[in-house]
Amino acid sequence: MRRIDQPTVQRILDTADIVDVVSDFVSLKRRGSGYIGLCPFHNERTPSFSVSKSKNICKCFSCGQGGSPVNFIMLHEQMSYYEALMYLAKKYGIEVKEREMTEEERKAEGERESMLAVNEFALEFFRNSLNSTPDGRNIGLAYFRERGISDTMIERFKLGYSPESRDALAKEAVAKGYSPDYLVKAGLCYTREHGELRDRFRGRVIYPIFSVSGKIVAFGGRTLRKDKEIAKYVNSPESVIYSKSRELYGLFQAKRAIAAADRCYLVEGYMDVISLHQSGIENVVASSGTALTEGQIRLIHRFTENVTLVYDSDAAGIKASLRGIGMLLSEGLNIKVLLLPEGEDPDSFSQHHSSSEVAAYFKEHETDFIRFMTDILLKDAGDDPLRRSKVISEIVRTIALIPDEITRTVYIGECSRMMAIEESVLTLQVAKERAERAHRAAEDAGRARAAQSIASPAPAADNLSGQAVTPAPTTQQPAPPLKTRPLSEEERENRHFLLQAEHELMRYALKYGAATLADTETSDGNTIPVTVLDYIDAMLAEDDIRITNLALASAYDAALNLLRTRWDEDRDGRMARQQADDAEAFRLGIEQITRSAIDMSSIKRAEDALHQQIATDSARAIDEYACNYIERILISDPDDNIRRVTTELVSEKHQLSKIHTKFSHVETERERLPVLVPRAIADLKYATVELRLHRQRKALLDAQQQNDSDAIIDVMRQMQELNAIKMELARFLGERILSPKK
Repeated sequence: MRRIDQPTVQRILDTADIVDVVSDFVSLKRRGSGYIGLCPFHNERTPSFSVSKSKNICKCFSCGQGGSPVNFIMLHEQMSYYEALMYLAKKYGIEVKEREMTEEERKAEGERESMLAVNEFALEFFRNSLNSTPDGRNIGLAYFRERGISDTMIERFKLGYSPESRDALAKEAVAKGYSPDYLVKAGLCYTREHGELRDRFRGRVIYPIFSVSGKIVAFGGRTLRKDKEIAKYVNSPESVIYSKSRELYGLFQAKRAIAAADRCYLVEGYMDVISLHQSGIENVVASSGTALTEGQIRLIHRFTENVTLVYDSDAAGIKASLRGIGMLLSEGLNIKVLLLPEGEDPDSFSQHHSSSEVAAYFKEHETDFIRFMTDILLKDAGDDPLRRSKVISEIVRTIALIPDEITRTVYIGECSRMMAIEESVLTLQVAKERAERAHRAAEDAGRARAAQSIASPAPAADNLSGQAVTPAPTTQQPAPPLKTRPLSEEERENRHFLLQAEHELMRYALKYGAATLADTETSDGNTIPVTVLDYIDAMLAEDDIRITNLALASAYDAALNLLRTRWDEDRDGRMARQQADDAEAFRLGIEQITRSAIDMSSIKRAEDALHQQIATDSARAIDEYACNYIERILISDPDDNIRRVTTELVSEKHQLSKIHTKFSHVETERERLPVLVPRAIADLKYATVELRLHRQRKALLDAQQQNDSDAIIDVMRQMQELNAIKMELARFLGERILSPKK
C-alpha cells in the first residue's frame, strides 16, 4: 500500500476551506466576520460552534472540539489523518500522488477502513447485479420500475440487487482479495457451522445506507418473495462503522436541501424518501422503520430547527409515533405534523400525484403539533371526563419538554384556547411537570456519578482550557494526555501560576510566531527583523528556561522547526506573489486614474495616493501572512497533540464589535505585541524564579540539618541572586509583591 506525498498533502491543506467542509455536516449562519452553528460533537440547543474562514479553523467553545478542515473530518468521521486527507482530496478533485507505506504504516491501517472498503465493493457488486445481469434486470429493476422509481433516482440512491445464489457476493469478494473476516464484520455475509460464507442479502433489492459524509456504512435489503416466513427487510448489523441509532436514511442526499429550505420532512421508510425526492421534495429523511433516537434528532438539528413529521392515516402507528414529538421538542426543535389522506403513505401519495400537487398538499396541510395531538387523542377520549383529563395531562407533559420559555408560553395559550381551560391552570401544571422532571434528572445524575465514582475512582485529566471534554471516538490510538514533566512537592505549589504563564506565552508564539516584533541593528549598521518566535526563544535561552508542559513544548518545538527550515523560502514566495499583485493593482489603478483625471496635477496626486495605498495594503497582507503562518500549518499537523494545542491557543471566542471600531481606531493585540510579549516572558521568568527559590529553600533546610556551613553560604548566595532577579521582574511587571496563591 501507499501514502500521500508531502507536496500533495500541502496542496490538500491549502485548498480545503473550513466553511465549505463544515457546511457538509452543520448548517452555518453568518455572525460578524465568521460563522456559527450547532456543535456536531456534543448535544446543544444554543449554537456555540464557531467557524473562522480567515483562520480556516473551527472551534466549539463549549466542548472544546474543532480544528482545521482535516482535524474536523478526523473527529467527525472517526478517520485517521490519512483517511481525512483522502476524503478532502476527493472532495476537491485533487489528484493524489502517493509513496510506498512503511511496515508500521501498513499495520496501522485499521479495521474501519477495511470494512468501508468491502462495503464499497458490495455497493458496486449490487449495482452491477441490478443493471447488468438477467435476474437483476428481470427481478430487481422490474420491481423498482413497477414501484414507479426512475433511473435518475436509482442512480441517486445507488439502488441494487443481490442475486438469489447463496454465496455470489462472497465468492466474488474473496476472489478479489477481500478478507472473509471483514465480510462478516461488515454484515455482508455470515458463516455456517463448517465455516462456509453465506450472503446475508441474497435474493433482495438493496438500499445502500450512507453516512452524512457519503460513506457506505450499511445496507437494507427487501425480499421480493411472498413467503411470510421470510423477513420482509434485512439490515446490516451494528458494527464499528454503523450504528442505526446515529444514521438517517437519505440524509446524505438531503442535507443541502434541508439547509436551503430550513426544514426537514421525517418519514418512515426507504421508498418514502425516494418517491418524495422524485416528486421534488428533497429535504426528506427516514428513520428506516426504527423508533426515532436522540442521535438521529441531533443529526437533523445540525441542519435545521424545523421538522415536519409525515404520517399516514394509520391511527395505531400515529399514536406510537407521538413519543418522537416529545423527543424532538426536548431537543429544541420546532415541530409540525402532516397527515396524509386515508389509505396513503408518502410513497403511494407521491406516485399518485404530480410534483406540484404533492408540494401544494405538503404546504397546505402542515399543522401545529398541539392541534394534531389534541385532535388525535381527544377523538378517542370522546365525552369521558376522566379520559379527557388524561389527554390534557399528556399534552401538558409534552409542552413541558420545550426548553424555550417563550415557545412554551405560546403553546400553553394555544392549548388553553383549544381545550377551554384557564391558561393559569395549564401554566401551573407545566411548571410542576418541569420541576418534577428536573428533580428526577438530578437524582439520576447523582446516581450516575455515584456509580461512576465506584467504577473508576481516578479523576480524568484536564485539557488545556481546564474543561472536561469527552473526545469523539477515533480509530487511531488515543493521543497521550497533556501532562507536565515531574515536579517536586515544593514546585507544585507554584505549578498553576507557571502553567498559566507558559500557556499565555505559547499563545503568542503560535499565533504570531513568524510576525516581526521589532528590528535590530547589526554590527555593520544594517537592520534586520526579529520575529516573535525568535525573540521568545532568545529570551528563554538567556535564562535557560524550558517549557515544562509537554504538549505545549511539542507545539513550540514544531513552531521553531518551521521557522528554521521553511519560513524563509515560504516568505520569499509569498512576497514574490505579493509584488505581482501590487503591479497588477497599480496597473488597474493607473487605468482608472487616466480615465477620470482632469489635469496633470490631479494625475500626480492620484498616483501618489495609489502608491501609498498599495504599499499599505501590501505591508498589511505580508504581515497577516506572517501572523497566520505558524498556526495555519500546525493546525493540520499529523501529530494529534500539536493540532489540539494549536487549535486551543489560536481560537478566539470573541471579536471586537464593529460598533467599537467604526469611528475610532482600537489598538489590536497585534499592534501591542512589543509590550505583551516581553511581559509574558517576564511572567514566565517570575514563575520560574519562584520555583527555583522553592528548591533553594529546601536545599537550605537540608544544609542546616547537616550543619554544612559552606553549603549554607552557597545556597544563601544563590537565594540572594534569585531574590534580586525577582525584585527586578516585579518592578517590570508593576511592583508585584504577592506570591501566587498557594
